[in-house]
Amino acid sequence: MKTRGRVFLVGAGPGDPELLTLKAARVLELAHVVVHDRLVSPEVLALAPSTARLVPVGKAPTSHPVPQERINEILVELALEGQTVVRLKGGDPFIFGRGSEEAEALRAAGVPVEIVPGITAAQGAASVTGVPLTHRGLATGVRYVTGHCRSDRPLDLERPGLADTQTTLVVYMGAANIAEISERLIAHDMPAATPVLVIANATTPRERRLTSHLERIASDMAEARLTGPVLFLIGDVVSLYRSSPAELFTHLAAVHAPLAHA
Repeated sequence: MKTRGRVFLVGAGPGDPELLTLKAARVLELAHVVVHDRLVSPEVLALAPSTARLVPVGKAPTSHPVPQERINEILVELALEGQTVVRLKGGDPFIFGRGSEEAEALRAAGVPVEIVPGITAAQGAASVTGVPLTHRGLATGVRYVTGHCRSDRPLDLERPGLADTQTTLVVYMGAANIAEISERLIAHDMPAATPVLVIANATTPRERRLTSHLERIASDMAEARLTGPVLFLIGDVVSLYRSSPAELFTHLAAVHAPLAHA
């Protein structure tokens, strides 16, 4: 009788391989198969064993070549073949990673599953930019929201609480919808001058930053043409950001040159 395999749902962190937890790195070394998302950085994937099979199942806005239901089936099938599977997700598997759905499917199939948490993109972005997610006198709380809905449905941003000026708003997967997001926040009385910091490919060599304000973030984003995973930090804590010539950043209000390493 073939031995049943197991699945580890592993948070790959924001991109820098040194931000993997010790447990995530150890589990990755055990993998027969690595089923990974589009947002997992090449640097992290390079840590997988040379003998491991890599199975990409990433999604992009309006493009879902491998539906979530099929991803669930792939994980179950591989485990039932006796494989040790690492399901590698950018950030943390339980923060906009649909890890709980995959865990439910695995448990329903009788497959052993273990969750290995990861540093979120928001935490990674805060650490490299120096912008705290909370700060006395500026933000007493932080809220994570997704800027992209399941099956490309309309955004659910009709909650006035999202515009609370005492809360830092972190928007994941919002690049395609930032115009609508900013308009709705302003409609809910968030000041148009609220500062915004955008971080693309946070914590990796490809990192780029953009500073803006809520009223002009959509036009600035259109001009910047940032690629890769993009995160928005919105709130007064962004006023603490201090850029320097040695950093990778762009201020579109001042310059319009192509982005490049400083």
